Formats: sequence, C-alpha cells, structure tokens
Amino acid sequence: MNIIGPDYLVFGVDDVAACCEYLADFGLKPVDVTEAGGRFETLDGTGIVIRHKSDPSLPAPLPTSNMLRQQVYGVRSSEDLDAIETELSKDRRVNRLADGSIELKDDHGFELKFQVTTRRELDMPAEKINAPGAPAQRKPNELGVWEEMPALPRTLSHVVLFVPDIEIATDFYCRRLGFVVTDILTGAGPFLRPKANDDHHTLFFIRTPDYMKGIEHLAFHMGGPTELMVAGTRFVKKGYQSFWGPGRHKFGSNWFWYFNSPMGCHIEYDADMDKHDDNWVAREAPNGPEASQIVLFELKEKWAPGGPPPGAKH
Repeated sequence: MNIIGPDYLVFGVDDVAACCEYLADFGLKPVDVTEAGGRFETLDGTGIVIRHKSDPSLPAPLPTSNMLRQQVYGVRSSEDLDAIETELSKDRRVNRLADGSIELKDDHGFELKFQVTTRRELDMPAEKINAPGAPAQRKPNELGVWEEMPALPRTLSHVVLFVPDIEIATDFYCRRLGFVVTDILTGAGPFLRPKANDDHHTLFFIRTPDYMKGIEHLAFHMGGPTELMVAGTRFVKKGYQSFWGPGRHKFGSNWFWYFNSPMGCHIEYDADMDKHDDNWVAREAPNGPEASQIVLFELKEKWAPGGPPPGAKH
C-alpha cells in the first residue's frame, strides 16, 4: 500500500470567517473560498478544507468537541486504493466514491479518505548555507536573507492525534496499512511513516482520555529553518499567538514553531525533518521536555547594540 501522507484535512468549525483569515495569514492559498468556507493550499496543493460545523456535506463529528472531520490520504495509484479496500473491508464498511476514492473509519472512529494523490511535484531550491570547511552553497553576492523573502508552506507535513489506546491505533496503521514506527516517546506514543514517504513521520499519537480524542496539531514543511523563522515572525506580527517555539525537536530533528488556531488545535511550521528507510531502528525515550526538543527559544522584540539588553527592566 503506497500511502504517501495527508493530502488535506477537513474541519467543521464554529467561525468560518476567522478560520479563513487565519489560514490565509498563515501562508496558505485560498482556492474557491466563499462565506461557506473552502480549500486552503500549500505550494504543492496539499492543505486544509474549512466548512461550518453544521454543513451537511461534512462527515459526522467525533463524539468530542474536536473540529477535525476527516483526514484525506494520498496514495500513488488506483491499485493502492484497491489494496486498501480489500484489506479494510474485511471488518468494516468501505465506501467507494464516484471518483474512485474510498472512505472509512479507523479503529478509533476517525473518518478517513484515501485517494490517488492530487499533490503537485515541487521543483524548488532548499535553504542554502555557507559553512567553513565545506563548499559554499551560495554564490558570491547571493544573499541568504532579505526583508521581503518568500516564506510559504510547501506541503502538509504531518498530523498528531489524541487517542485513548495507543496499541489499537498503532496496530491499525502499521499492521493494516503498512505504516512503520520510526521512534517512540514512552508515555505518549509512536511516530509513524507510511510506505511511500521517507519523512521521519507523517503521523504521531499522544495517549489521552477518550473525552479528548481528536487532532492535537498539524504541521506544514517550510523550505528551511530561516523560512520557518521568517514566516513565524510575520505571523506573530499579525497578532497570532505563539504556543511553542521556535525550537528544534530531537526525534525527527525538525525545526518547529507552533501556534494556537481557531480550529481548536495547534498549527505548526516545521523544517528540515530527518529521512529514513527500512534499515532504520526505532529509538525510544521517556516523554518529557528533554526528549521533546534539543533547543527551545523565546520570542523577543528586536534589539540592537547600544540599547538595554533584551528583557531588561527599565
């Protein structure tokens, strides 16, 4: 089953206008967006769909207050859809839609859809660095940063879910759908990557009581840590609240910056995630601050030499 990762997520929200403004300010492109909501895309076409929670076209809500309605996964071919349908129809209803995609529920009741991926191939340079002892990546007079530099989300990276039973969740995605455990935070849950994606993870579980079941956060890959810092700083300047970061995780090695959102979950900019193949041996560490990040920074107002030190009382 050549599952690539999430193509888009569907939300049923309380305030459509606030969510639409938020996602546009975050850097996603509105596509066919009206007062009823619509789609917001990254540069490769993955993204988020927003509808009002009463919209009859939405899948049924979770029995919690969580606003996530559906996770839509992209696969490589129609043969992969056939394989998923054959496997999962053994013990649940699988609905085949007119466009060939299939819909079903996982073992925790999350609504899933699988489709031949609609994501577009990207052909863009990554962030370039110059370091002593290595060939320069930027040519003479080529700047590494400038005031108006582009910093837009390139693709939908990963999803983190609150689930009450880690074993049930892991068994479904690994044994039934071919995901692989890359690392484990003991007390929280495992990081998973699907077969057709070498990112450290596209899915992560956090063990919580049943009443919290839903999405904790979703993340978008940036072109590098500088883009992440620039995009996050611009977002803060627009008045949005930072939740965690900027910093860099240990498992996955990805840079991160999380923000609160009106969709009832956090949204993350991330950058520079590890890649893995089937030779990788999963690590395990106790969940906690030491395992969660190797560095964590605190956002401060800009400062210049000659003024009082940042944070000084005056």
